[in-house]
Formats: sequence, structure tokens, C-alpha cells
Amino acid sequence: MTLWLVHIGQKLLLWGVWSAVSVAGAILILNFLQFVASYAQTWFKMRSVPTAAGSYPVVGHFLQLKLDAREFFQQIINYTEEFRHQPIVKFWFGPMPIVALYNAEAVEVILSSSKQIDKSFLYKFLEPWLGLGLLTSTGNKWRSRRKMLTPTFHFTILEDFLDVMNEQANILVKKFEKHVNQEAFNCLFYTALCALDIICETAMGKNVGAQNNNDAEYVRAVSRISVTIHQRMKMPWLWFDFSFLLFKVGWEHRKSLQIIHNFTNTVIADRANEIKKEEEFKSEDRDTALSKKKRKAFLDLLLSVTDDQGNKLSHKDIQEEVDTFMFEGHDTTAAAINWSLYLLGSYPEVQKKLDDELDEVFGKSDRPATSEDLKKLKYLDCVIKETLRLFPSVPIIVRNLNEDCEIAGFNIAKGSQMFIIAYALHRDPRYFPNPEEFQPERFFPENMKGRHPYAYVPFSAGPRNCIGQKFAIMEEKTILSCILRHFWVECTQKREELGLVEELILRPANGIWIKLKRRNADEP
Repeated sequence: MTLWLVHIGQKLLLWGVWSAVSVAGAILILNFLQFVASYAQTWFKMRSVPTAAGSYPVVGHFLQLKLDAREFFQQIINYTEEFRHQPIVKFWFGPMPIVALYNAEAVEVILSSSKQIDKSFLYKFLEPWLGLGLLTSTGNKWRSRRKMLTPTFHFTILEDFLDVMNEQANILVKKFEKHVNQEAFNCLFYTALCALDIICETAMGKNVGAQNNNDAEYVRAVSRISVTIHQRMKMPWLWFDFSFLLFKVGWEHRKSLQIIHNFTNTVIADRANEIKKEEEFKSEDRDTALSKKKRKAFLDLLLSVTDDQGNKLSHKDIQEEVDTFMFEGHDTTAAAINWSLYLLGSYPEVQKKLDDELDEVFGKSDRPATSEDLKKLKYLDCVIKETLRLFPSVPIIVRNLNEDCEIAGFNIAKGSQMFIIAYALHRDPRYFPNPEEFQPERFFPENMKGRHPYAYVPFSAGPRNCIGQKFAIMEEKTILSCILRHFWVECTQKREELGLVEELILRPANGIWIKLKRRNADEP
């Protein structure tokens, strides 16, 4: 009897295992068939879209894509040049369609839409650092957050930050002094630290002294985390958290993340306590030193902003936005300043025109720039715009298509990744004749008439344009005007020597090497 029961038990166990395996197998087969059906449906729907050569079933162009950052960016640009006669071109990243846009009319369809505001899945890799802040959030959360934060970027509020910009620009000039009449030097590091000091003090009210302490832990962590995020975006085997942490780059990312979040958490908590104490002292003594007006940082504004229901941002919400300001307002601005120095040093006739404008506005004075001064620097404004045309800080903007869409007469399937190649868009000869030439006059009002509004998008465009673009232009004008009132810049690097790299922002892999001469020969 016992043996019979054991035999029956074994039979039931085997049947159970076989059933489980069968169910699991059936689920796998069903999922695979669904995947194939979805892939086939997408392929069929998009079969008419111009496709780059070298695609294979299922893996697509994946085997063709370069992993080296410099080679990858050049590969993308080569494709846009090859297909310039077409409004769009398609790639397959495995079974996922990627559509490159570099034509103003095609770009407008995506950027002008109030529906197509979802960022690509690649932005998920920014979330451990930035959470779901203004850059990475979508839908109602993004709309609510954007509405709350827009008033904090009003020009009258930005003017309060001008003192910080002037102070840090003067420190940068002093750093540059040792290079006057010397050999060419790489200016990238200097401007990056200056921009970092400015964003730390304006975003958080914290002076980290990066220009005088370039080995600071926070400074190194911010620099390192951008590199690791970009590495992860390009390498599918690093997309999963468990595999990412098996590699050295994953451990470096986690360490940098901890340093950055510890720093911002401490700053937010300290500032919240300071504000609380100030409010308490104000109620007790209106003349106390603590009640004196203090320059506000974005953090102070975030601590007081409310939504339509009167709700304040939580500590986590504030951290997300502070970290987002740090990310978007640091390297992007530094890059624009570096590219401006490179181009001005390469085109002395343009620098001479700017030199004349600086004399008209400032004379021989080295006083801090005021907001009125910046308004008068019309040619400098054109220089910056033309710099951002040739070298947009963010050369590729990526969106996820959340519904089927028609672009330039082609059907594009939901779930496609839309790569807006600003670098190529800005070189469309229809709107920018002789596109490789540096000509700030392109942005004179009379020369902009009739130009397509989406032919130039250095700060994106439409509903999801960059909220901090006025801040960025103000900072760039302040720093450049300060540098160029002291020095004459020379640069002999050729374009092909720069080694363009797209690592979230557009960088020169080989640096930007400039020589400095004193602007006024009679100065000591």
C-alpha cells in the first residue's frame, strides 16, 4: 500500500513538473510569437521609410553601430549627409526602429506637438541621479512641474544671479592670466569649473570653490557620472541594473551617485533650516542681521513654490529639480563658451567686430557687466547663436513616439525612437548657405526673416523647450564679455583635429587649445 502511494506521488510530481514546464514553454512561445507579430507589424508599417544600408533581420543595424563615442557620432552624421535629400532616415536598433530627423519640417511635427513629449527610454538611465524631475518626467507630472517652475526663470529673478556670474568670470580671468603670451593651452577644464561654480551657487546657494579646488569630491563626482551614464546608454548589456553593477563602470556610477545625493541632501536640509530660523527671527526682531536681504538661489524659490492646490514640493521633489539644474546648467553652458572661444580664435575678423562692440559698451573699464550692458551686446548675442548652430551643446534630442504618426508622408509606428539630430539640422543649406562657415550675421533680424522656426533648435523647441535658456545665454554673455575685455584669443586647430564626441553633450575629444594675448597692449 505504501509503495503504491509513493508511486502515485511520484507520478503526480512528474505530472506537475511536466505541466509547469509545458505552461512555461507555452508562455515563452506565446510571448515570442507576440514579439514576432509586433516586429512584423512595425516593419510592415514602416517599410517605405528610407533605411540606412547594412540592416539584418531582428538585429537590425546593431552590428554596424560603432561603440567608440567619436566614431558613433561621426557615423550618425555621415548617415544624415548621405540621406540629406530625404527628410528622414530609419535605423533598426535590434527590433526597435530609430528614426533620424534633420529636416526642419519633419522636426516640427515632433517638437511642436503637445502629445509627443515623452523622452526616450534612454533617459531612464538618468533617473537614478535626477529622479522624475523636469527633464525626465512626462504627462501630468511634467505639465504641473513646468507650470510651477516657469516663474522662477523670470528675467527679473535671473538678474539676481548676475553678481555670481561676474564674480566667477573674474576668477576665471585670473586663472587665464598665467597663460598670456605663453604656449597654447586647453581651456576646457577652466571654463567647466567656472560654470560649475556658477550653477552650484545659483542653484543651491552653495559656493563649492571648484575653480580654486578642482579636486573637490563633488566636482569629480559630477564629471564622472555624466561619462558613466553615456556609456550605459550605448551598451545594451549595461541596461539592466544587475549586469550594470557587475562592471567597474556600474560601481563608479553608484559611488558618484552617493556623493552627489549626499551633497545636495545636506545643502537642501541646511538651507531649509536657515529659512526657518530667518522667519523666526523676523517675527521677533525686524532689524536683526538675519532679516537682511540675501541673494536667493533656485533652491530658495523651490522651497517656497506651490502648485494650483497650494501644495509645496516635497524634499524629494526639490532634490530632483536641484540635481536637474546641476546637470542641465553645467556642462552645456561650459561647452558653448569653449566652442565660442574656439571659433572666435579661428575667425579674427569676427573677434575684431566683437572687440569694437565691447569698446562701445564698456570702454576701457573692467567693471562688472550689468543687465543693461548685456542687452546692448547684440553682436555677442549673434556670436553665441551662431556658435550654438555649429556646435549645439545637445547635438541629439531623443523622443519616444507615444502614438502612430505621419512625418513627411511616411507612417511612423508607435514606440519608435525619434532622434532629432540638431547638429545636422543646423547645417541645412536651404536655411544656412555655406553651413560650415562661422557667420554671426546670420542672426541679424533682417537675415532671419523667412527662416523656418524649427531650422534652429539649440534649446529644443515647442512645449518642451529648455526652461533655462535665458539663464544660459546670460551666463555665456557675462563670461565671454569678461574674457574678451581682457584677452585676444587665437586658435589654429582645424575642425578635423577637434575629434567631436557626443557624450550627452558635444565635446571635442582632443580639447580646445587657445593662445591668449593681452587685449590692450598698454596694459601691464
